[in-house]
Order: sequence, then structure tokens, then C-alpha cells
Amino acid sequence: MATATRGVVDRRAAGRGMIERLLAERREMLVLFCRVAGLDPFAGDAVGDGVLQAFCQILVDYMAAAHFSLYQHLVDGRERRRAVVTLGGEIYGRIETCTQIAIRFNDKYAHLGDRVQAADLAADLSALGEALATRIELEDRLIAALAGDTGHIVPQDA
Repeated sequence: MATATRGVVDRRAAGRGMIERLLAERREMLVLFCRVAGLDPFAGDAVGDGVLQAFCQILVDYMAAAHFSLYQHLVDGRERRRAVVTLGGEIYGRIETCTQIAIRFNDKYAHLGDRVQAADLAADLSALGEALATRIELEDRLIAALAGDTGHIVPQDA
């Protein structure tokens, strides 16, 4: 009995650690997103000062952290609660769409340096911001479900 209880406690602690790491990556990504969004290339702000490249790197790190921890946890069948698995299945496609938008942004801007077109960056940041807002809302629902907040498990219309 003590071994079974320890297994549950170990899984919960690992799950909390996984979520904490994901949220730390998310916070860092959002800080850099705001810095990049606040640049004004027309006023002489240097887009090539490394902020955009740092943002692209943390964006990829955040996407990977979510995929290889949170979603892989579900895909590998390590989640036992049916409601969490069901919710994951319902939202994964929308999360994947957001991931593709982020990957396209990274592919376009990660290595441009000073050659960034201000109009393109503004439009692409707007689209990325919308995708990130959607992704964060969906992730928060999944995180709440993993944490046992069943009020967030109810499917919501997209």
C-alpha cells in the first residue's frame, strides 16, 4: 500500500514539475514577445540587437517544452484520467495549429538580423500573438484538468 501511495505522489510531483517548467518557459517567452512587439523600427530601435533572435529561441523552447512534456504525456498513455485524455484529444488539433504558426514565425525571423521588414514583422507578430493567446487558453484548460480542476474539463466551443 505504501508503495502504491508513493507511486501516486511521485507521479503528481513529476506532473507539477512538468507544469512548472512549461509555465516558466511560457513566462520567459511572453516577456520577450512584449519586448519584440514594443520595438519601433521606424524610430531607430534595432531589431537586430538580438531580442528578436532571443525571442525566436525561447519561442521554440516553449513549443518543445509543451510538446515533449505535456502533450507527450498524453500521447504516450501516461495519463490515467479519462476526462483529461478526452480534453487533450479535443484541443490538440487547435494547439498544433498554433504550433505551426509559431514555427513559421521562427523559420522566417530567427536568422534575419537587421534585415527585418517592419510591416512584415508587425503583421506576423499580430498573427503570432493571436495564436499564442489561443494556445495559452487551451494549455491552461489542460493544466487545470491535470491539476484536478474539473471545472476546466468541460469542452468549450472554439
